Amino acid sequence: MTNEERLKKVFAVSFELPIEDIVDSLAYKTCPKWDSLAHMALVVGIDTEFGTMMEMDDIIAISSYAKAREILSKYGIDFRS
Repeated sequence: MTNEERLKKVFAVSFELPIEDIVDSLAYKTCPKWDSLAHMALVVGIDTEFGTMMEMDDIIAISSYAKAREILSKYGIDFRS
């Protein structure tokens, strides 16, 4: 499984969405299920799946699928393949 697939799976589980709905444009303002509780589930899911421990600024900055991928790249997670 690629890192892209792994991240999409975390988003799908956290927001109870079909995997095909997880696209770059998925964002806090466009996803009704993305509330503060789901956001924390997302953070825990990401940290668990990728073995990271994101900093608070990064946790707060996750506002879209694309932004989450960008932030994870800071932690050495490669999405190029």
